[in-house]
Amino acid sequence: MEDRSPVSLIRIARESGAEDSAEPLNLGERVRELRKSRGWTLEQAAKQAGLARSTLSKIENGQMSPTYEALKKLAEGLQISVPQLFTPPQQDRISGRMAVTKAGQGTHHATTTYEHELLADMLSKKRMLPYRARIRARSVDEFDGWVRHDGEEFLYVLTGVVRLYTEFYEPIEMRRGDSAYYDATMGHNVVSVSEEDATILWITSLG
Repeated sequence: MEDRSPVSLIRIARESGAEDSAEPLNLGERVRELRKSRGWTLEQAAKQAGLARSTLSKIENGQMSPTYEALKKLAEGLQISVPQLFTPPQQDRISGRMAVTKAGQGTHHATTTYEHELLADMLSKKRMLPYRARIRARSVDEFDGWVRHDGEEFLYVLTGVVRLYTEFYEPIEMRRGDSAYYDATMGHNVVSVSEEDATILWITSLG
């Protein structure tokens, strides 16, 4: 039987297009662009990051290589992650692509524990994997261990009641309208605890 677990679906989505070629990144220019995009002066950005103005100026002008601690302060001050400091900005163009999935017209994949409906499945090189899931499982014993995969994940309960089990936290009961955002490399499983199978919206990062 073909593997259609959540992990395999994410792998398929990742492999659906070739990787974009990497472009060299000038860290100083990247920091300057991020600062200016927020409308901050050097003084404001330096204060936000807890760095001396002269230090930030030297980083932006390529006159010094920041330590990891300085990079962490910069990222926190700019309210981004450290890896995002090294992510090249997107090309100055609008792709204009869009995909509409009518109700019930997603790509369906069923497993013993979940029934998935992939949304926007026709788009390749997506940065997110959105899918609707009907939760069939009623006990964590129905899973072959923890589900875990790369990226981060957002879960939103559409109908019914679920219990979210995670590797490092106590189980959480969630009802319609409740949501959770978590590190997907942490083991996790979801089961229905309502009389009817619960349905949820899952969005998993691919980048």
